[in-house]
Amino acid sequence: MSAFFFSGNSCPAVKNILILDSEGKRVAVKYYSDEWPTNSAKLAFEKSLFGRTLKSNARTEAEITIFDSNIVIYKFVQDLHFFITGGDDENELLLATVLQGLFDAIALRLRNTIDKREALENLDVIFLCIDEVVDQGMILETDANAIAGKVAIQNMDASATLSEQTISQALASAREHLTKTLLK
Repeated sequence: MSAFFFSGNSCPAVKNILILDSEGKRVAVKYYSDEWPTNSAKLAFEKSLFGRTLKSNARTEAEITIFDSNIVIYKFVQDLHFFITGGDDENELLLATVLQGLFDAIALRLRNTIDKREALENLDVIFLCIDEVVDQGMILETDANAIAGKVAIQNMDASATLSEQTISQALASAREHLTKTLLK
């Protein structure tokens, strides 16, 4: 797990993770803050944020902005827009690391085909990646390989033949089979 050192009493926190399409519509979103108590408040925030960042050139590197007293790190890839929101007192570099780790893990799991169609077909993988990165707003992991590995194990298709599995999936299958055998 990536190690972060914190000063003060608070742990860095993410308020939301948003993946929107090129029209600002939801693909995958997770909120960890009560700042947006209703679905309509969340949708209004997403629409405003999308409108504010639309003209940005965040395709090569992540961009940072202050929006509604929040720090937002965002990146656009193909027809997807990735956003990480933190409080105005959060460390921008840490939030950028969260965004990059999430993006890279999704890229690894989707074999570098990151577009809306692929994302919608693999929503389970995307949500598993999000859950491995952040839990209830607390940052858990930012290393893309670690995230992708955990997601691969959770998302493994038990019916796949060994030749169709990655090494880590095959080892996990063997471990599971051995455990079942030993417990009988």
